[in-house]
Amino acid sequence: MPPSPEATAPQARSVSLGQPLVWLRRGWADLLACPVPGLLHGLAAAAFGWAVLLLAHEDFWIMAGAFSGFLIVAPIVATGLYAVSRGLAQGRRMGMVDVLAVWRSQDPRLMHFGLLLGLAGTGWVMTSAAMVTSFADLPVHRPLDFLRHVVLDDKGWVFEAWLMLGGVLAAPVFASSVVAMPLLLDRPVSVLTAVLTSWRAVLASPAPLALWAALLWAITGLGMLTGLLGLVVVVPWLAHASWHAYRDLVD
Repeated sequence: MPPSPEATAPQARSVSLGQPLVWLRRGWADLLACPVPGLLHGLAAAAFGWAVLLLAHEDFWIMAGAFSGFLIVAPIVATGLYAVSRGLAQGRRMGMVDVLAVWRSQDPRLMHFGLLLGLAGTGWVMTSAAMVTSFADLPVHRPLDFLRHVVLDDKGWVFEAWLMLGGVLAAPVFASSVVAMPLLLDRPVSVLTAVLTSWRAVLASPAPLALWAALLWAITGLGMLTGLLGLVVVVPWLAHASWHAYRDLVD
């Protein structure tokens, strides 16, 4: 649905610090209520990760770029699952037909926002590659090189700086996207309005959304540490939970 000129800008609401745990509980309930679309999304995410590991396990930067890009564009990938949560809240039976209908709509706003997130991911990989290759004591080509020469280098500071740089670059991406994709799916607003609303939501509830960001990264990290198998459940769980975050954060 194209943006309507008459659409008013949505207002952000503040939430309590414990609300992210409620979002996780509601997201889990949605996954149990309609498991097939979510588990298929999760299986596709895990298969993507396995393919990256198989094809790029000897090239750290290709592997890092692929995984970083996936994490950044995850809100786009989960769009169909937002529709599932919306339908469940309305008492409708949902399935893959409803998920595919979202993508068949070919909404240009979703494509434009996905492009913006993709550019952000590319910028992060190029920036981090420039920093590591410039300041690491030895060349970094393989994942093992990164572990030895950056992570385990007790005399250097590159790993700490790399983590700080990642946090600085990830924060505005998170603030721009935390409710933007569900909002674009749910209402006829422009991409700019969705991004600004997302920022207003962060400013209205900074501590709860900092906790939410930490939970998203921690749970995703745990899913990856299981040989990516945990992503089969983690991806749909967090997608459904993100819909409930949007519903609480946007009036």
